Amino acid sequence: MQIRIESRSGREVVKGGLELPDDATVADLQAAFHAKIKKFYPSRQRLTLPLGPDQKKATVLESSKKLSDYFSKTSKPVVVFKDLGPQITWTTLFVMEYLGPLLLYPLFYLFPQALYPWAVNSQISANRHDYQFYALLAWEFHYAKRILETLFVHRYSHDTVGYYFLLKNCTYYWGFALVISYFLNNPLYTPVSETQMLVGFGIFAVAQLSNFYTHLILRNIRPPGSKGYFIPKGFLFNYVTCANYTTEIWAWIGFNIATQTLMGWVFIVGGATQMTIWAVGKHKRLRRTFDGKDGTVKYPRRWVIFPPFF
Repeated sequence: MQIRIESRSGREVVKGGLELPDDATVADLQAAFHAKIKKFYPSRQRLTLPLGPDQKKATVLESSKKLSDYFSKTSKPVVVFKDLGPQITWTTLFVMEYLGPLLLYPLFYLFPQALYPWAVNSQISANRHDYQFYALLAWEFHYAKRILETLFVHRYSHDTVGYYFLLKNCTYYWGFALVISYFLNNPLYTPVSETQMLVGFGIFAVAQLSNFYTHLILRNIRPPGSKGYFIPKGFLFNYVTCANYTTEIWAWIGFNIATQTLMGWVFIVGGATQMTIWAVGKHKRLRRTFDGKDGTVKYPRRWVIFPPFF
């Protein structure tokens, strides 16, 4: 089977195409492509079929399928290639974005003399509150948990992601870690009442444990190496499509109730907005995939992310 690989503009990417056995898989094609052009390793390749006359979205070739699933023996196979750019694993991305907050936040608590040079030592010690220490413990627990979940719990439907996301995500998480810690550990920080602190950290603790449980549920419904979509069931997933995001949002609501900084609220508004966009997309995909037609299961009626509002 002779495969022509071209760019979206129609330019031939591999001169003369690639010759592959009739029973070759898409993964074999990716490996042969990589052998010809070394920088285009398989995870950097996006291979699709050419768009049909009335087709708006291209068909992506799945690496596990055979080329014969897409092309007949009499056809002249053409594959459209898009360079996804340099890739990193999801594990690397998440560890890096969470490691920053874990290490940066404690600096303002541990070294106030160096980072608040305008404050004299007596002012720093007189204005140090127990609540700031509790906030430090909560913050460190959260990001240590996220790193451990990344290493030992999460499974991903895709192996890699573009380097761009490393820069974007680290800028968000590391930047907010610095500004939240700066204001929360500031000698001029005014703590909330004890009741508000206890309520806030109580919400945080319950939400964190619930969030961990939702991640275990998601892990257990996705067998190792599996692709595609699954319907999560059990616990809060019986009511909310993205219960993992719901509990994440509530954890940060609790943290901000207990600590009450402007930048903390800005952080959760930004995070909740992004999670809501992801949740809407996932909810639509699940409803589209499990539409109850042709013998498929119908996706149950659920809230998207934040009952009873959305």
